[in-house]
Amino acid sequence: MTSIATVPLPVRRKSDAAMARTARGFADRMVSRRSIRDFSAEPIPAGVVEEAIRAAASAPSGANLQPWRFVVLTDPVRKRMLREAAEAEERAFYSRRASTEWLEAVAPMGTDWRKPFLETAPAVIVVFEVHKGPNSPKPYYVKESVGIAVGMMITSLHLSGLATLTHTPSPMGFLNEVCQRPAEERACVVIPVGFPADEVRVPDLSRKPLSEVMVRL
Repeated sequence: MTSIATVPLPVRRKSDAAMARTARGFADRMVSRRSIRDFSAEPIPAGVVEEAIRAAASAPSGANLQPWRFVVLTDPVRKRMLREAAEAEERAFYSRRASTEWLEAVAPMGTDWRKPFLETAPAVIVVFEVHKGPNSPKPYYVKESVGIAVGMMITSLHLSGLATLTHTPSPMGFLNEVCQRPAEERACVVIPVGFPADEVRVPDLSRKPLSEVMVRL
């Protein structure tokens, strides 16, 4: 087996104080991130989405096989197709397939089968997991790898000043047709992207304190 070539690691060590400031500043910016459902039609500046996806594509992945595909929908006709197909599935989900427990959990959020943000957001990114197919090798740790990449993309979009929403229609098979993707690619999340609408409001939520989510051994 041929070993992969290596290069020096490009690391510049920071002082302890600089490390703490960087970590604190990043956390302060990220805790302000909120999911929104009301988007402005204002266009996204050129290159921002591309750079966010470039950051996502730098994520670690099993055997470096990078099992992801990011489909960016901006065409109004294509976004309408997406909304109509998603709402058809969501109507069935909310009326027949969703459990009572789940419906009660999301009831305070006021969400239902209507998904206008899939059409009003200037861009919608559909993320696919790439599984083994005629033109792709068997990947490893697909969900873990793609999950990390999606997190990095959302982070990049937030830090650039854009808002996002993670939407997971169930089931997602219709997305292959809408996005013209082969069977070995499986959609995992739909992410509308854009500026928030004027005077948009979001639920007044709280985050669990660090003492509840972190365990030091």
